[in-house]
Amino acid sequence: MIQKIFSYTISILLVLLCSCNKHTSQENLTHYVDPLIGSGGHGHVFVGANVPFGMVQLGPTSISQAWDWCSGYHESESTVIGFSHTHLSGTGIGDMFDITVMPVTGEPTYARGNIEDPQSGLWSMADRTQEIAEAGYYAVPLTRYGILAELTATPRVGMHRYTFPQARDAAIIIDLENGGCWDRTTKVSMQAEGNTRIVGYRYSRGWAASQQVYFVAEFSKPFSHFSRHGKEDMYGRVHFTTEQDEQILMKVALSAVSIDGARMALETELRGWDFESTRQVARQTWENELGRIRIETPDEDTKHIFYTALYHTMMAPALFSDIDGRYRGADGNIYHSDVPHYTNFSLWDTYRAKQPLMTIVQPEKAGQFVLSMLDICDQQGDLPVWHLWGNETNCMVGDPAIPVVADAIVKDIKGFDRERAFAAIKKTASNEERGKQLRNTYGYIPCNLMNEAIAFDMEYALADGAAANAAKALGLDDDYEHFAQKSHSYRTYFDKHSGFIRGVDDKGDFTSPFNPYYVAHRANDYCEGNAWQYTWLVPHDMGAYIPMFGSKEKCLSRLDSLFLAPSTIEGTPSPDISGMIGQFAHGNEPSHHIPYLFSILGHPHKTADRVREIMQTQYRHAKDGLSGNEDMGQMSAWYILSALGFYEVEPASGRYWFGSPLIDRAELMVEGGTFTIEVVGNSYTHPYIKSIKLNGEPYTLPYITHADIARGGTMTIEMTGDIAQ
Repeated sequence: MIQKIFSYTISILLVLLCSCNKHTSQENLTHYVDPLIGSGGHGHVFVGANVPFGMVQLGPTSISQAWDWCSGYHESESTVIGFSHTHLSGTGIGDMFDITVMPVTGEPTYARGNIEDPQSGLWSMADRTQEIAEAGYYAVPLTRYGILAELTATPRVGMHRYTFPQARDAAIIIDLENGGCWDRTTKVSMQAEGNTRIVGYRYSRGWAASQQVYFVAEFSKPFSHFSRHGKEDMYGRVHFTTEQDEQILMKVALSAVSIDGARMALETELRGWDFESTRQVARQTWENELGRIRIETPDEDTKHIFYTALYHTMMAPALFSDIDGRYRGADGNIYHSDVPHYTNFSLWDTYRAKQPLMTIVQPEKAGQFVLSMLDICDQQGDLPVWHLWGNETNCMVGDPAIPVVADAIVKDIKGFDRERAFAAIKKTASNEERGKQLRNTYGYIPCNLMNEAIAFDMEYALADGAAANAAKALGLDDDYEHFAQKSHSYRTYFDKHSGFIRGVDDKGDFTSPFNPYYVAHRANDYCEGNAWQYTWLVPHDMGAYIPMFGSKEKCLSRLDSLFLAPSTIEGTPSPDISGMIGQFAHGNEPSHHIPYLFSILGHPHKTADRVREIMQTQYRHAKDGLSGNEDMGQMSAWYILSALGFYEVEPASGRYWFGSPLIDRAELMVEGGTFTIEVVGNSYTHPYIKSIKLNGEPYTLPYITHADIARGGTMTIEMTGDIAQ
């Protein structure tokens, strides 16, 4: 433990040293981060203070519990019930909001409150005109109490600074009742240690079936006394008397293991009370991580969108282990890891672009993420699907961890044992849960025997394709053949007469009636989509899929029609189906790879046209600047990769197909040093790639390999306005 404490102290000193030296002559990248992008519309982003991949996400939580408040914040409502230490960013389900803190004066009632009654509960309106949201810092005045709230964070500790009015009845309330809309408290504990510290825990059940959060809260000023209030004593009131503009600071450390684990975090990461230095370290930590990609473009909005997107990709996965390496496993037992252990894996979303982006610019983290998944597999019997605070939620379809683990194997990402990883892939693929027994029996999942059968089967087929690539990389010929064969199960659903993927029953017959525009949320053959979108969920097998349409020309025509069809969605659609261009839905993940299929079909200019259209219409420097849920970084990662000029279409292929770079120059910190992208003649009227050179030599492939990027070098892309080029 002494070594870990020493390492953390040294890392803080290095961050401060970097602040003084490394970037003095370079652009301040945190200047371009606007955490409010995606706080409106359906973006669902977290707004508050944290550090990259930290356990603590400290920010405001509103009264509302509706879908657009899954992160606890939406630009349309200014209520604050308190400042919670855990949040989710961009998800479609609400949970977390653990250990909520609210500074008050007077004697409010101890409840969430009602927006129709300004005196109900603890809540206050926030003066959003005075709000400050920056990387690593958040501030807002609470109008009901006349208190200015300021927040910053370290990986495991949230730091608060509250500026009070003169009051004999000032207090800071610790709220252990209120969590996310799915979250319900099951057990709490709070007790004072002297007159400057409160320790306790909150257990809850919701989307995460068994959530345990332990905390230690320390105050810069001794409190006069501590009292418990509300239902089952779920609220603790820390009493103070304050002078006008007096500041009281508070530090709250978290652990999923124990109070001692939280105490260790507090004593290691944040011993003192220097709020501004803590804020500076948080900001510089963000600066260093954002500096893994440095872009040049004359368009300021593009810089804001790009660096905010990069910021959003580092909200998760979240650190889950204590300073001493202990963490709560997927089976509820306590384990130890010599490297950081992570949770909050939104894999159905992030296997597509977010995790591949990590393999380029965060290869060490990418290896740690995979190692965490392998440990989870050992503890729960298979790889995670959607892991939340150490709990398997089984949310969404398929085996989405398999493409991530397979991708890391193919790219030879360091930090885990490749043979162990492939064993976890085989173990997960071979279980007969979640429709796989039906798939093994029939060769596909019959739509009359399981809801969302097409979506489950096609995601399994995609994962099998990724597993085959991993087996090939490891020289496992028999496993390669096995997984390659299983990856073809989707072919049963293809109707050559209509040119759509559609339902098939257990007799092998197409189900009727069939309407490619129809969606029934959670009661359908598809998942958050319809036949238009799912017809293209075959990125792993396009070479064999294209002839199934009859010819490449017919396949191309069908792909064109996706973007030209009416944007009508019939039935009872999920709100996730958004960002429509024809029937292409950029607001949801199953569509994300589709524009790049034109390049695979030999028409890269069509990819360029569509990718440019999406970047310019579906992403804006505005609060409603995302066309759909951020989904833990996936929506943003699509933009980052596309703006750089390429995208990994085929999971675990180790190659990225070219599109249309939006930036003029980029420097990426990669495993081998620096990979520089130079774009010549780039403009809105020159969106097409004319030629490419890699390290000065002509490059004629329509994609670039991960190995070429990871070893470093220079790629020069010449642009043109001539489609014929």
